Amino acid sequence: MSASAAQKPGTPRVTIYTDGACKGNPGPGGWGALLLFGEREKELVGGEAVTTNNRMELMAAISALEALKRPCAVDLYTDSQYVRNGITTWLAGWKAKGWRTAAKAPVKNEDLWRRLDTARSTHDVTWHWVKGHADDPLNHRVDALANAGVPRG
Repeated sequence: MSASAAQKPGTPRVTIYTDGACKGNPGPGGWGALLLFGEREKELVGGEAVTTNNRMELMAAISALEALKRPCAVDLYTDSQYVRNGITTWLAGWKAKGWRTAAKAPVKNEDLWRRLDTARSTHDVTWHWVKGHADDPLNHRVDALANAGVPRG
């Protein structure tokens, strides 16, 4: 969707915070997302028994965008440079090169990058990077959600 289409009058503006966590890399991991719309909040949490931190960071963003029921203008905050740089800088080149990196290697996590590309396509998303484990209370909150999503045992 074009930015102008998402910014039509009445288009909802949503703020999303996302984070991923992994105990070992690979190992059990979790992800968390917080969606804010006016006074409403929605928390999302998930995890996998064997995964990587990058996959959990991607799943947090994917799950948050897929949870939106209609096209929105989105401010998405992540502490993952991998996610932010991937979606804003690297993705177009990967697609143009048949999902290969500049070094001609297969793109890691291609399945999730494709899913994220689709999930963002109906929204006007502005991607923001926040420093992890710093002074942003909402980043701390999604960090706790991500850790809660890590399977135990």
